[in-house]
Amino acid sequence: MIGGAQNPTQAHFLSLPDLAARPAGGSVLWANDDLFAERENLIKPQAAEFRPATFGHKGQIYDGWETRRRRDIGPDDCDSAIVRLAVPAIVGGVVVDTAWFTGNYPPRISVEAARVDGYPNVEDLVHKTDWTTIVERTKVNGDTRNPFKVNSSARWTHVRLSIYPDGGVARFRVHGEGLLDPRLADGIPLDLAALENGARVSACSNMFYSSPNNLLLPGTARTMGEGWETSRRRDTGNDWVQVRLASQGVLTAAELDTSYFLGNAPGAARLMGRDGAGDWFELLPTTTLQPDTRHRFLLSAQQPVTEARLDIYPDGGMARLRLFGRLTDEGLQAVRDKWAASDQP
Repeated sequence: MIGGAQNPTQAHFLSLPDLAARPAGGSVLWANDDLFAERENLIKPQAAEFRPATFGHKGQIYDGWETRRRRDIGPDDCDSAIVRLAVPAIVGGVVVDTAWFTGNYPPRISVEAARVDGYPNVEDLVHKTDWTTIVERTKVNGDTRNPFKVNSSARWTHVRLSIYPDGGVARFRVHGEGLLDPRLADGIPLDLAALENGARVSACSNMFYSSPNNLLLPGTARTMGEGWETSRRRDTGNDWVQVRLASQGVLTAAELDTSYFLGNAPGAARLMGRDGAGDWFELLPTTTLQPDTRHRFLLSAQQPVTEARLDIYPDGGMARLRLFGRLTDEGLQAVRDKWAASDQP
């Protein structure tokens, strides 16, 4: 397994976004075998389901990836699947979820990672790519979420899950911190709150119904379940979420999207910002919101920010949060420095 400096975010890697998930932009590019259940199931965002006695022409239908039984097994025989991450990222940890696989789960797994520029084809990934082990071959349990912390500060674009010798895995989660390519940030307006640009949730008051990481996903939500929703408050407070932006920048516009939230949209919202550990200042005053609406606001504050806070009143749900702006010279240099540091294994 790789050594090297430990990323401070790795202590709580499960709070980091799943960069293998389909809504984030992940994709299962290849598997050597998926006879019983399709490899694409590995990156579904929702938990795996099981319906007893639902048989197809290949056997029981599983909500996961399942390979055929191997014969004449050698010590290194395995089945593998390759996942392209949503963005280049520092991986904090992975979860190999064997939910509902009991007599057919793999007894051991390993995980490797690679950094490949551009958009490689599958043939090159399988046969011409150098892979680095980030989780050594280790035992896993059936019908269990098996988490593994990764100690690496390197940048990865693809991961390969191997199961020994065969069997089924319901979900494969790759939690990490996305990195913004500095070549795509120099002088270009960006959504500085986008997960794909390296932003992430740094704190949250409540995530009872769904994760605040959903706020930062690409594209528009398709259901209420693809946003962030809190429980109902029974006190005089309000809910909030803080976002560490892609890097230091000046914000010019915001989008607060309550799409699909009808009877549970917040009544109002407020945006605050701060630079580093400085004082919070107002970006958008408390403003009434409408249900099921994409609200767009121009922001006039010219102070640089590295973190934003969205307060909703008093509670409810939000589909997406967009914060548009440009990086400052200092912010762009920080992006370049982080990108260069992640070149090292």
